[in-house]
Amino acid sequence: MSTNDTTRADAKVMNRSDLTRRLVAQLHRQEAVIGGVGYNNFDLWAAGQRPENFYMLGSMGLAAPIAMGVALAQPQRTVFALEGDGSLLMQLGALGSIAAARLKNLCVVVFDNGVYAITGRQPTLSASTVDFVAVARGCGLAQSAWATDEADFEARVATALNGNGPSLIAARIDEQKAAGTTDRDPVRIRQRFMDALAARA
Repeated sequence: MSTNDTTRADAKVMNRSDLTRRLVAQLHRQEAVIGGVGYNNFDLWAAGQRPENFYMLGSMGLAAPIAMGVALAQPQRTVFALEGDGSLLMQLGALGSIAAARLKNLCVVVFDNGVYAITGRQPTLSASTVDFVAVARGCGLAQSAWATDEADFEARVATALNGNGPSLIAARIDEQKAAGTTDRDPVRIRQRFMDALAARA
């Protein structure tokens, strides 16, 4: 697998829940996963409640910055940030910071359906003008590409797990609702995540 020139328009439309399960299935070394607000963390929860998962509740755009902090603090741990298109648009500057820090252990995954799904399906800018891969590469994340299909997505996750970052995987997704709903207990979520990370501090 190498960097490809697939555009958003050419990428296969896939299912977020399925892709999340495919990612989680490859995690065997206490990797940290930061699930962005809404359906991103709902599907992460439904894929299996790992203590190394952090489920964002109500803070749009902060999955990538939090993941960057974890990756900086624990460079031996691979970290994934799962973001939606609307959320990532709020914090595009984080991509430049991630690139500048040269975080080999960090991968940002953006699930792009072109709408703000939970708030009423208003179109996001990725539906018309913004290409996340082009933006990421412009920010210095050379290892950025659209996942052409499920197999390509899995291959890119495997590459990230080998410490070949920082990277960004962009995946076009359908507008299906999440496979579950996260247990909304922020204190428990935070404490379990902190305890899990302390085990490999």
